[in-house]
Amino acid sequence: MGPSDSSAAHTRGGRSNPRRELVEREIMEQATRLFAEKGLASTTLQDIAEATGLTRPALYHYVANKDELFARLVSEIAEEPAVLLHEINQRTDLDPVAKVHEMAMSIALHQTQTLDRFRVLIRSEAELPAGVADTYRQSRRRVLKELVAVMEEGIDVGLFRPTDARVAALGIVGMLNWIAWWHHPGDPEADRTVARQLADMAVNSVLDPDVGNTEPGTERVIAQMRQGLDYLERSVRAEG
Repeated sequence: MGPSDSSAAHTRGGRSNPRRELVEREIMEQATRLFAEKGLASTTLQDIAEATGLTRPALYHYVANKDELFARLVSEIAEEPAVLLHEINQRTDLDPVAKVHEMAMSIALHQTQTLDRFRVLIRSEAELPAGVADTYRQSRRRVLKELVAVMEEGIDVGLFRPTDARVAALGIVGMLNWIAWWHHPGDPEADRTVARQLADMAVNSVLDPDVGNTEPGTERVIAQMRQGLDYLERSVRAEG
């Protein structure tokens, strides 16, 4: 079987193959380790085959070439979160506050499960093949787009402080991505505790502190008007 046959073998009949999944997981783990040690460009398929305990011809049963491995990394790190965030944004049972919390939880948990691969990808962006790099950029833009959309929704309905929705979204993404550099994965419950705390912080960073306050008061009203005017002024400047 050659490289062109590997994808067909993986999907033939649409059936799950536990042994194949186990080997593919090992290939990705060894490839990630080698990419971190040697860099993407300097790592060969032969290196990956030897580290995995396979011959190079046997490796072709699981992966066609290095570009396919890069594409799998991008899919795990950027495409999967983009899909998850889009699904959350489409839910009608969640208000913007709940959506931001769910999105932040989703990103944080995903980070705890893919720390090594995320770090490799971030460090190796300049080495990605053009097509894979373009897919990566598009996926990151989709993640940002989903977060910006829910920020704008929350601002429009008065749940979030009037602010630049894109800046707020980038701030949350940056906070969550940083998990890869400081978190040490533990048991699943510990990971969920960390994710939940960060999701709470994400919500609190944009939530209007006066939401639900039935006693406005003159000072609060004036402060809200100033926030609204500042936001309007920034929006007019951006459009101009």
